[in-house]
Parts: sequence; C-alpha cells; structure tokens
Amino acid sequence: MTEASNVLSKARINWLERPGKDFPFYDSQPVMLSTVQWLILLMAVAVGFACITVDVAILTGNLGIFVRTLLFPTIPLVTLRMIAGPHWRSLFGRLHGVDLGWMLGFAVLNLLVSVLVGMLVMKQFGADTNLAVDGLADLDTSERVLFFLRTIPQLFGEEVLTILPFLAILYVAYERLNLSRTKALLLAWVLSSALFGLVHLPSYNWNLLQCLLVIGSARLVLSLAYIKTKNIWVSTGAHIINDWTIFAIVLFGSAPVVVS
Repeated sequence: MTEASNVLSKARINWLERPGKDFPFYDSQPVMLSTVQWLILLMAVAVGFACITVDVAILTGNLGIFVRTLLFPTIPLVTLRMIAGPHWRSLFGRLHGVDLGWMLGFAVLNLLVSVLVGMLVMKQFGADTNLAVDGLADLDTSERVLFFLRTIPQLFGEEVLTILPFLAILYVAYERLNLSRTKALLLAWVLSSALFGLVHLPSYNWNLLQCLLVIGSARLVLSLAYIKTKNIWVSTGAHIINDWTIFAIVLFGSAPVVVS
C-alpha cells in the first residue's frame, strides 16, 4: 500500500471509537503475531472453553468447578503472554470514571436489545431457557453467593473468548485479505459475535436461531464496549452488569430469561 492508501485503509469510525488508541496485534502493533501464532492462540481459547464445558473427573464439586472457571480465561491469557511477551497487557487499559458510565450504558443498551430481539424470536420461532440460570431461584443463600462469585471469572472468560477471535479475524481481514480497516472491523465484529452465539448452543437446547439472533445480537452490543474503549475491562464490566441484572430478575421474579 502507498502511504496515502494506508492512511485511508486505517480510517477510524470517529463517532464510535475513542481517539488515541487502536486495536492491538492486527497490524503489527504493538508486536507482530504470525498466522501460526494466532492459530495457537485460538487453540488455547478452545482449550480454556473446554475447561467449563467438558467434565473433568478430578475437578468436581464447587471447588473443582471454580478452578475450571478460573482456567477458562487463564489458559488463553497465559498463551498470549508467552506469544506476545509483555505486550499481552494491550488487551487491558486503565479504568477511568467515564468507563464506568460506558459499562452501565452498554449494559442497559444490551438489555433493551436482548428483550426486543428475544420477544421477536420467541413470538416467531419459540425459545429455550438457560437451565442453569433458570434454577438459580432454587439455590440456597450460600449457593447463590458462590454462583455470583463464579460468574465473575466466567464472564471475563467469555470476553476473552470473544475478543481474541475478534482480533484474529481483524488481523486476517486487514493484513491477509487487504480489506480496509472499517470493513475488517465490521467483519470481525459480526463473525466473533456469531461465534459467541454458537458456543451457547448447548445451554439453549441447540436452538440455532435463538443463539445466533438473540445471543449474537446481545454480543454485538457488548463488543461495542470494547470497540469503543479498546479495554477488555469495560466490556467485561458491561457483561457483568447485564447478566447480574438478569440474575436478579430471576431471583426476585422467577421468570425464565435469556442471558449472554
């Protein structure tokens, strides 16, 4: 690319993206990741996800499940640290007061979108409930506390599960397919959100339309928090606020709901 075309291809979405910070790893900044390294990293994401989806005989009971939940984000992040060195911290950023507002704002937007899309899907195609969340009202107080605590690393793991593939797709689309930054960003946003929906299939009785349309659309909103701030803490905070609000509705209203 010429210098002029390179500048054009990296045009930012000014109305959405916060100035002064770009996505890491997709264009050799702050460090170059090869295609093979991206594949290794995505394999680590899959292994981390397997920790919470595949029964492990030696990790049973509440403690074992909590350990498996911690491994969910830890395995891919340790792999990223081995591949990218100290630059693995590029996923994160310092939180400022305004970021708390973005967490809340994107969580509220996500709830509104989830309710609207969920109602449409339920009316047209029917929907399945998340059995694990649906049974929350039947837990005693200590079990509920443990459930809420366990969701913190799990929801953070779900952000890692989404953001690392997002960056991998962004890298392929921008560096390998020579798409403009905007087109590569949109492709990564949509495909990583669809992936997030698909990994929820076992939780919703393999209801493909529900996972793609409801969970996928919810993920589109949550990913905007990362696209806006380039800080995985912000999207994680929005995710926690969103899901804990839904958990509270389940506890106080005993209503079946869809969570992301």
